Amino acid sequence: MVRLCMTVNKLFKLPVHPFNLHNEGKKTYAQWQYEKGIDTIKFYLKHTDVDEMFKDKVVLDIGCGAGGKTVFYASKGVKKIIGIEILEKYRDEAESLATEYGLEDKFEFVQGDASNMPFEDEIFNTIIMNDAMEHVDKPEKVLEECYRVLKKDGKLYLNFPPYNHPYGAHLSDAIGIPWVHVFFSEKTLINTYKELVKNLPDGAERINFRISKKEDGTEYFSYINKMSIKRANSILQNSNFKLEYYSEEPLRNFLKYPAKMPVLKEFLVKMVVCVLRKWTSGDGEPAGTVLGGPA
Repeated sequence: MVRLCMTVNKLFKLPVHPFNLHNEGKKTYAQWQYEKGIDTIKFYLKHTDVDEMFKDKVVLDIGCGAGGKTVFYASKGVKKIIGIEILEKYRDEAESLATEYGLEDKFEFVQGDASNMPFEDEIFNTIIMNDAMEHVDKPEKVLEECYRVLKKDGKLYLNFPPYNHPYGAHLSDAIGIPWVHVFFSEKTLINTYKELVKNLPDGAERINFRISKKEDGTEYFSYINKMSIKRANSILQNSNFKLEYYSEEPLRNFLKYPAKMPVLKEFLVKMVVCVLRKWTSGDGEPAGTVLGGPA
């Protein structure tokens, strides 16, 4: 099956991926993130605006990676922005980019786990959780932490591609087959991925980043939690947040109607987009919001 997967993969062009851009010497991960900064918030702008999100706000960016998007947000008039990232290796790249854009006084990189953040209660006005919900080990705990560190009436801007998105397996740095995780087993994908990246300059690093072993020795993709729309809706509905905005963005506009169907939506939605507000006593009941369709 590995040979079949590799053969089929040759028929598809790889999407642009920052790991490959870096290896080709075209741009760093941080630079790529910065250039994509506006794309990371474009779906929220159907509901709000950039000033409402950032101007004069104390902001937290969860899963900031190399800090490029965080520095982009810093350029939008923030009072202060902290990017939290579990991988310490990105610190130098992130801080260098902030310095390059003259934003080092507004930006701070913090290495840490979003499910146990090293921050005091109620210090942020805005939290951005862009393409992170599908990666965290304990999404329920992460939302609890977001609620804790947000000020009253603070907002969490959360979006993620569902697992059954065409590239929801997050292997598109090496495998360009859409929905590849639907057609091939995880074991096949692990072995295919290893074979495809093993001779790259950062091949070993990519493998260690994506693949771990369970106690019984079975390998699995540990960098992703296979977050579905259904699971996310359940987690969000049982959180303390008040839902302010919710949308399921279809892969293409002509798919917007089938993308509303309960089963098909898992495969035809490219991004789940939420704006969540920290509930206060004047808001009425915080729970019980029905999710599951475009606003």
